[in-house]
Amino acid sequence: MKKPVQTAKAPAAIGPYSQGIIAGNLLFISGQLPLDPEKGKLVDGTMTEQTKQVLKNMTAVVEEAGGKLSDVVKTTIFLKDLKDFSEVNAAYADFFTDCPPARSTIQVAALPLDASIEIEAIVSLP
Repeated sequence: MKKPVQTAKAPAAIGPYSQGIIAGNLLFISGQLPLDPEKGKLVDGTMTEQTKQVLKNMTAVVEEAGGKLSDVVKTTIFLKDLKDFSEVNAAYADFFTDCPPARSTIQVAALPLDASIEIEAIVSLP
């Protein structure tokens, strides 16, 4: 059985999908963009600021499901330009300080809303 997760503290889905889905003790978080959840628009700023917004959005979904960021076991980062890799890494390290999750980083041709970064995650809920 699966259960959707929805929170106003993260951007609303821009298509027919859930912010997250709980299946068993796993939470699958849809790709999060650097969207301001109140304005519904991409944040302006550096890749550091954009990465932090994405991870704040992801944190909101995790917390709504009853977990915490340290419960994340796998992330996938999609970047429009791998030149941003080191800046993304630095911001990412601020959020995952102990036992960071497994991760893949992929350069893509385009992302929704012409964003520069998107991150999806799998979480092992307590």
